[in-house]
Amino acid sequence: MSAATRPVIRIENLVKRFGGFTALNGVSLDVYPGEVHALLGDNGAGKSTLIKTLAGVFPPTEGTISVDEKAVNFRSPRDASDAGIGTVYQDLALNGLASVTRNFFMGRELFVGPPIFGLMRMAEMDRITREEMLKLGIDISDPSQAVGTMSGGQRQTLAIARAIHFGAKVLILDEPTSALGQKQQMEVLKTIKRVRDLGHIAIILITHNEVHAELIADRFTFLSLGEVIGAGTNADLDSADMRRLMAGGAELAHLSEELATTS
Repeated sequence: MSAATRPVIRIENLVKRFGGFTALNGVSLDVYPGEVHALLGDNGAGKSTLIKTLAGVFPPTEGTISVDEKAVNFRSPRDASDAGIGTVYQDLALNGLASVTRNFFMGRELFVGPPIFGLMRMAEMDRITREEMLKLGIDISDPSQAVGTMSGGQRQTLAIARAIHFGAKVLILDEPTSALGQKQQMEVLKTIKRVRDLGHIAIILITHNEVHAELIADRFTFLSLGEVIGAGTNADLDSADMRRLMAGGAELAHLSEELATTS
């Protein structure tokens, strides 16, 4: 098997229990570099638990996670980050009052001499920030501007560019378009496409929006009540398959019948 066809992440029979509640029940999936892998399902399907387990927030109860064919045991988000897994949550972890550059380098600032003296290499940090954003299609003419002045799509791109610059080879995007208007949603989808086109980064896209997934994803996994109910590539699944699996695997006719009998 060539390097290009090896999954960067392999999840096998992953189980996560919280006391007597089973949030994930035997989930398996592979994530490949240069692909967008959409993880879909309704609220309570297990998407958040799965990505938090991948991100080192929750330890798995059973099963294995492998990165580059080596089993890993993340004890913290730092462990996952060190392994090259970058997670961009819905809140983006950005400070709206601080500059684009300060947000880009948050906690990883470049200093002249020992950090204790507090003299940062701002010109260099500004240049890197602008270059990394430009790679993803966003031209920030003034990296000293406050993040709060940026559009929602630009803020998403900033968080994504930051994760990639600091070593993410797997990028987990948690509902990146959910709180945005249509124009900004398209900005984010274009950013995701540019990241995919880099060719070496694997993207896990968590979304409720099957239309966005169908537009951008190469591979799909559908969850319902903590289990995989369907999976395939964009060549395997058509729009009808997507709607059925998003409905938890129920046929549309059955849902219509149930709705008709509801008083």
